[in-house]
This record gives sequence, structure tokens and C-alpha cells, in this order.
Amino acid sequence: MAETAAPALAVWRDREGALLRLRLARPKANLCDAAMIAALQAAFDAHRAEPLRGVLLDADGPHFSFGASVEEHLPERCAAMLASLHALVIAMAEFPAPVLVAVRGQCLGGGLEIALAGGPIFAAPQALFGQPEIKLGVFAPAASCLLPWRLSAAAAEDLLLSGRSVAAPEALTLGLVQVLAEDPQAAALAWYDEHLAGKSAAALRCALRAARAPRLRELRERLAEVERLYLQVLMKTHDANEGLAAFLGKRAPQWQHR
Repeated sequence: MAETAAPALAVWRDREGALLRLRLARPKANLCDAAMIAALQAAFDAHRAEPLRGVLLDADGPHFSFGASVEEHLPERCAAMLASLHALVIAMAEFPAPVLVAVRGQCLGGGLEIALAGGPIFAAPQALFGQPEIKLGVFAPAASCLLPWRLSAAAAEDLLLSGRSVAAPEALTLGLVQVLAEDPQAAALAWYDEHLAGKSAAALRCALRAARAPRLRELRERLAEVERLYLQVLMKTHDANEGLAAFLGKRAPQWQHR
């Protein structure tokens, strides 16, 4: 079945080669660490020039992703982590075919940021979505740019500031999720068959470019801006370093509010 495979990601072609399938393949956490990000980036780069009519991104196991590696958020590693994640977000947002995302279980942190960089999200009713970074004394840079694409400003700030997780039915109401289905992969495939399979890949490419051009320009600028805020301001605070250390040490953080 597999056309290529990496330790973190399964990659193959479906629907007579017109649909690229990508599957996060390190259950149950499917962490979006450096290896996973690199595998996803390589897959999108390798297939960018092909006449695809869609991509379906899903995950092996009961959960889509628990998020990024906390160790890679530490001061000595976070610059490289953010650079690679934000490059992937841009590559997905600029990909010349619709990227469908099917989610089961938890879709948190960096995993949700990757899902948000795609197109419509198909979710099982029991799926959970959240950006819990604020609980660690940090924030979610890519989600700060991507959530307002789908949600109202108030709803985006709610998720970013509270760090709470929302179940799929609420996520549907908010606009974070587009389709609820007991089998989100099957629902995404059915949506592809009905809405994309008969379309011209060239027309889809141009339609995506036309629809997203203003947002993509803004996305590049905003990602650079929030990355600077994260590295040059946030990571110089006591509380960001304390929150990460407390999580890794499995203890409650001691905030000093500085």
C-alpha cells in the first residue's frame, strides 16, 4: 500500500493517484516533534508539483496528536522547532490542492496547529480540540494566526487564553470543525469523491490561490511576528521557563508573573 514510508508518517496514493494520503504513524501520541514535522514537510514538498485533486491527512491509533514535544520547547531548542513548524504551516496553507483533515480522539497543541493549516476538518463526535500551551506559561504562535481564519476573534481568544479543550460538537458550532462523522476518514473520502474527484487539478490550484492569497500574505507576516514575540520576549520571562520545567518535572508551576 505504501508508496513511501518514514518512521513518523505513512504516505501513499489513493483514488487512481489523484488523492495523496498522509497518516501520522506513531500512535498513541503521534507527537508533532522534529521527526514528524520533517516527514510532513518532505511529503508536501515531494508532491507539490503533481496534478493532485486533494490530500487526506489522518492518524493511526485512537488520537490524532497530543501536540508538540515539550522538550523541543525548551530555550535551547525552541527556535529550531518554531522555524520548522511554521515552515510546514506555510507549506500546507500554500499547497496547490485541498488538504482534508480527519480527526479522532485528542487533537491538541501543535497537532491542532497542523490540522488548522489544512482545509476542512472532519471529526468524530468524541474528538477533542485544544491549545493548552498557556497552561505551561507559553502560547501557541501558529494557532494565534490560524484560529482567527476559522473562528470569531472572541472564540479564538477563548481557546488561546483558557487552554481549554472543546468537544467536536462545540468545535463544529464554533467553525473549527466542518463535518461530524462517526468515521471521519470515510466522511472525508466521501466528500472528496463528491466534491473534488471530478474537478480539474489546474482549476483547483488556481481557485485555492485566488481564495487564499490575501490570507497567505498575512500568514507569512504574522508568523514571523509571533515567532519574534515568542523567542525574544516570552522565552526571556521566568514563567515560560518555569512552566516548561514544571511540566517536565511533573510538578505544579510556581508563577512569579514576570
